[in-house]
Amino acid sequence: MWSKKKSANGAQVSAFSVNKSADEWRRELTPEQFSVLRRHGTERPRSSPLDKEYGAGAYMCAGCGQALFDADAKFDSGSGWPSFFRPLPNAVGTTEDRSLFMARTEVHCARCGGHLGHVFPDGPNPTGERYCMNGVALKFVPE
Repeated sequence: MWSKKKSANGAQVSAFSVNKSADEWRRELTPEQFSVLRRHGTERPRSSPLDKEYGAGAYMCAGCGQALFDADAKFDSGSGWPSFFRPLPNAVGTTEDRSLFMARTEVHCARCGGHLGHVFPDGPNPTGERYCMNGVALKFVPE
C-alpha cells in the first residue's frame, strides 16, 4: 500500500505523521468516512452537502483535521463531488491509481494518508486541475 514503507529491519512503518490502527480509525470515523478515507472508497455523486457549499472558509481532512483546500479554490465542476483547482501548499500527496481498469491520480492527505479523491487535468484556470474530492473525507470550517 502507498502509505507504508519499510524500516531498516524490514518492518512496515507508516510514511505519514498521523498513524493509527484500523481499529482506532473505525472508532473515530463514521462508517462512510472509514470506507473512503481508509479503504479508498467513493461516495455517491451529489450525496455530499459540501458539493454545493460556497461560503468562505477552509476544507479540512475529516480524518486528522489538516487544512487541505481554501474555499477560494472551490468551483462547481458539475461532477457531483466538491471540486477545487488548487490544494493548500504541502497539504496533499498523490499516487498512481490503476484500479477500475484505468490510470488515475489519487489524492491523499499528506498528514494521515487518508484517501480524498482524484485529480484530473480538466479544471479551470489558473491551474487547469480538478481536484475531485469525496465530501465525506472533508470537513468545512467557515470563516
